[in-house]
Amino acid sequence: MFKSLAIAAFSLSSILVAPLASANWQVNNEQSNVSFVSIKKNSVAEAHHFKNVSGTLNEQGQFKLMIDLTSVETLIPIRNERMTKLLFETAKFPNAVLTADLSKALLTLNPGQHVLKGLKAELDFHGNKKELTIDVLANMSPKGDVTVSSFAPVIINASDFKVTEGISELQKLAGLPSIATAVPVTFSLTLDKEK
Repeated sequence: MFKSLAIAAFSLSSILVAPLASANWQVNNEQSNVSFVSIKKNSVAEAHHFKNVSGTLNEQGQFKLMIDLTSVETLIPIRNERMTKLLFETAKFPNAVLTADLSKALLTLNPGQHVLKGLKAELDFHGNKKELTIDVLANMSPKGDVTVSSFAPVIINASDFKVTEGISELQKLAGLPSIATAVPVTFSLTLDKEK
């Protein structure tokens, strides 16, 4: 009987893991969003986002998200231009890249919502890399598409990526008394399963 149960359990786990073991996903730019909030004058908050993101999740659980920093949208053209040139320095650093190993998370991801806490990721931004710990809400649709969104904002500190000088330049040009150097970032990503 024990042997039969073991075989049944192995078969069930194989069925659950099999759809993932041969899957690859692509980030759907139209259904994804990466946004951040800037705070000026100590209390004025404004939301911005990036128009172009791309990325992949492979069958081994290796995730890579590329954020096109030239696509920043603040709803003010001159501010977009200043951010790309002075803050992000996109001539040298056109993309921010987030990578993570989601292999363990994928094994437990079945249709329905799951809160995945303490995921380790690495952000490569402005020529500097830093490990981040991220809590996400993940969901897999019956057809195998995956959505992943931030369960809490990810705080990015300018000093970790050596962009404080760029923030100072923006502050001077805009004639502002202050711009916060800690920025909350949120995301909602849809990853389409490859046919």
